[in-house]
Amino acid sequence: MQVIAMLRRAQRATFRSVGVFCRDVGHGLLEVGHNTLALVGLLAIVVAVFALGRADIRGELEVAALEWLQNRHEARELASGNILTAVAEPEAVARATAADLDELSRPQAQLATWIARRYKVAPEPVGALVQEAWAIGQRANLDPTLILAVMAIESNFNPFAQSPVGAQGLMQVMTRIHSARYDSFGGTHAAFDPISNLRVGVQVLKDCIAARGGSITEGLRYYVGATLLDSDGGYVGRVLSEQAYMRSVVEGKPVPVTVQHQLATTAAPEREATPAAPAASSSAEQVALLR
Repeated sequence: MQVIAMLRRAQRATFRSVGVFCRDVGHGLLEVGHNTLALVGLLAIVVAVFALGRADIRGELEVAALEWLQNRHEARELASGNILTAVAEPEAVARATAADLDELSRPQAQLATWIARRYKVAPEPVGALVQEAWAIGQRANLDPTLILAVMAIESNFNPFAQSPVGAQGLMQVMTRIHSARYDSFGGTHAAFDPISNLRVGVQVLKDCIAARGGSITEGLRYYVGATLLDSDGGYVGRVLSEQAYMRSVVEGKPVPVTVQHQLATTAAPEREATPAAPAASSSAEQVALLR
């Protein structure tokens, strides 16, 4: 019996010792963990204060947080089947060639509306082109209606037009010949940017007119490459006729959008039939400049 009692006492003592040990270890780990968390929190506060005091770091943190939120949003939208969220580009509107007609003067807005109806194009892009024609025309000392008339006859206001010989864009500039003129616009692909093509085309037109002693008629013949030919195919007549209509619109006079050109020179019937048909030989103007 004494042996059994001793064994029980020993067992109870062992349990008490193990219990005390476990409690001490637990308290120690709790203290270490508490102190560690306190240290981490203190470091986080120090880092946050430092970061908030640095504009560059604060900006990077904001960008990182925004990207994370955007990615989470895109992931949720993709899961719902909305693919537009993944390809969304809010800044894309800055690349658009467009202007509200309310931003134009009354004559400019009238002309933009008339052109849009005549050539069956949207008024907002035409409004931007009209604005630019006024601005660049003032710089180049050219009537903006002349610039727009050339654009109308050359490309029908199609910024992606290309002739069989490689004249491109609204003003049908021969890109491979005038590639250097596009250097200021980032390269020859700018030929298909309406505003860039307009600016380069105006410079070419201005040079053509200057090369012919300031004569608009002869400058247009040079522009279309008909200087050494017996006939310009009615090109000059169509441009000047279109310019006259545009001037009338700017002056507030009623001009039907279906009005036909009154050619100053004899033109082939098939070219006269369509008021704003692009001149097939327009790109030859750049070839003529090399002669």
